[in-house]
Amino acid sequence: MADLSIQYLGMNLKNPVIIGSSGLTGSVAEVKLAAASGASALVLKSIFEEQILHEMNNFMKDTGKAKGDSFQKGYQSVLEDREYDYEEAYSYLKDHAKEQTLSKYLSFVEQAKKAVDVPIIASINCSTAYDWTYFARRIEEAGADALELNVFVLPSNTMKNSAENEKVYYDIIEAVLKHLHIPVALKIGFYFSGLATSVIDLSKSGIAGLVLFNRPFHPDIDINTLEVNSKYLLSDPSEYSHVLRWIALLSGRVECPLIATTGVHSAESAIKLLLAGATAVEVVSALYKDGFGVIGKMTQGINDWMDKKGFATIDDFRGKMNQQNLKNPAEFERVQFMRLYSKIV
Repeated sequence: MADLSIQYLGMNLKNPVIIGSSGLTGSVAEVKLAAASGASALVLKSIFEEQILHEMNNFMKDTGKAKGDSFQKGYQSVLEDREYDYEEAYSYLKDHAKEQTLSKYLSFVEQAKKAVDVPIIASINCSTAYDWTYFARRIEEAGADALELNVFVLPSNTMKNSAENEKVYYDIIEAVLKHLHIPVALKIGFYFSGLATSVIDLSKSGIAGLVLFNRPFHPDIDINTLEVNSKYLLSDPSEYSHVLRWIALLSGRVECPLIATTGVHSAESAIKLLLAGATAVEVVSALYKDGFGVIGKMTQGINDWMDKKGFATIDDFRGKMNQQNLKNPAEFERVQFMRLYSKIV
């Protein structure tokens, strides 16, 4: 029997399979089911920055309607960023609305932590620095073992250059780390002007782990209704290869653990990502497709493969196939079919 235990975010985990943030970890009942699956840690469903702002605005609109026209006029002044007579009152109401939303999530973190005996990682999904210092500290007080910051900045604003877009990541990290004592991981997408250097630089920012990569919403167009939708909410098993490339290229160069996510649907893909240098994998889509039983199959598959190959621990083979350990380091840098198949064309 192989030893599957690893260390991540200052925690001793029983295996390298973590359940990632999703609706499957969005309630205490679901957290209990997830914990029973055999996963080594759970990332709770994220609280979204846009969710907080949306609920704040809804609260203020509803309050404005209840208070009458003068209050609603004040609300419109807030939206239009003008001076008005109700500034102090509206500031109070916005803080109250924010507190209501945050309190629900903090209560969830506290209850989830008490309900299971596996590590609980809270999650914040954000795109600006916002007021995360205050909230992150409250998450720590609620009992979370660690925090995962899911930061995604789509570089679509033509008025901002790459440096301005990427500064957001560092602003958020600085704001959160300043007053937090629990470990913090950063989950990112791949929209960077220089992905390799950005990942390396972020690994030096004080975070305790980098999760590669956030799978963004993929828009599609319905040609019948002429509406924007998305058909691709869940990852495909083949998608792990994109993550594999970057884990293999960077695992020997970063200063914090790399966690692989997206396309992890089997023990085989998990093993490949560990060989490339990942410390662990986060699984979500496979659970939606095949249920929590996937976790047990993954851990058993990893164990059986390790026994077959004679590896006693995960560390015995982690990174064995990253770029720095290959006889031909260019293997993971091939991007054109001609370079790969030149011998047969």
